Amino acid sequence: MNYGFSVYFGLDNTKEENIQLLKDAHSLGFSRIFTSLHIPEANYEVLKKEVREFFALAKEYDMDIISDISPNTFKFLDLEDMDLKGLKDMGVKTIRIDFGYSEEDIAKMSRNEYGIKIQLNASTITEEFFDKLDKCSPDYSNVDALHNFYPRVGTAISEECMINKNNILKKRNINPCAFVQSNNRKRSPLKDGLPTLEDHRGMDVREAANHLFALGNKSVFIGDSLPSLEELKDLSSLDPNVIELDIEVKTTDKVMLRILDGVYTARTDEARDAIRASESRLILNGDVIEPFNTVNKKNGDISIDNKEYMRYMGELQILKTNQNEDFRTNIVASILQKDFYLLKYIHGGKKFHFNRVNK
Repeated sequence: MNYGFSVYFGLDNTKEENIQLLKDAHSLGFSRIFTSLHIPEANYEVLKKEVREFFALAKEYDMDIISDISPNTFKFLDLEDMDLKGLKDMGVKTIRIDFGYSEEDIAKMSRNEYGIKIQLNASTITEEFFDKLDKCSPDYSNVDALHNFYPRVGTAISEECMINKNNILKKRNINPCAFVQSNNRKRSPLKDGLPTLEDHRGMDVREAANHLFALGNKSVFIGDSLPSLEELKDLSSLDPNVIELDIEVKTTDKVMLRILDGVYTARTDEARDAIRASESRLILNGDVIEPFNTVNKKNGDISIDNKEYMRYMGELQILKTNQNEDFRTNIVASILQKDFYLLKYIHGGKKFHFNRVNK
């Protein structure tokens, strides 16, 4: 449920490009597809013809088709309003509520008998909305939420707004999801990218998705029309449960490099001055770490304790403060400045790993 892409029929791509995108994404483990069936700029004669063929192949792949719906969407697909069985027969597994439906309608759809999931607009939900929805007895186990994307520069939401909305959703155990933009073919008509966060406009897919996962989003979708194969690979190879930190390495020692290549869990008894890895001392396998680069330590440095620290040998830390040199501690790498902001999300129990940019 972690990776998705978007398709917009009758807009930028040919039918063949959309089908190839579907095949490439499926081969890389993508399981979710977002589409909107009410884009003003789309060619609806083309759209109507291509939708069913694309949906049929996605259904064959057992992928989760998420469609924006409104009362007009059902008319466009030659279905009766709220004909969820008709949508399911086409391959739609999730419907994203856009406009035109009351809280009572949404609650009723969440209790549908066809296995179709309901998706809320995560960017616009409020406590007041949920107060009304709660009174209609929705089935929240059948609901998730997807943030908007924002075509116009300067209109995407802030990190603070996302955190606030996601916290509202978590109170009801609703999973939030969000968009990153592609830098390959950006969607018409503005072609300025389709991110959820304004901070991500122009950012690489992998870096933006890593941030979204760190913020607690459970799925990340590429919003634009035709992501490159490299962008699909970058997203699909990202572990949504592990924060990735780019580092500059300062050692060639094989034992210390092996430690740097591990996946670690931040200790739940969080230290004041450092993020401590729970597992690093357990993977030495009899290796000995000799003293190396025992210099003054700076915020963002990565240290590994050497043999002079006795039973602490092998402990890996990410420093949160500047500290004096210690002959028992080796400075083996540093977090790149651009990733410093990610450290605030590494709390007790959170997993993290390093990407060596100077391998």
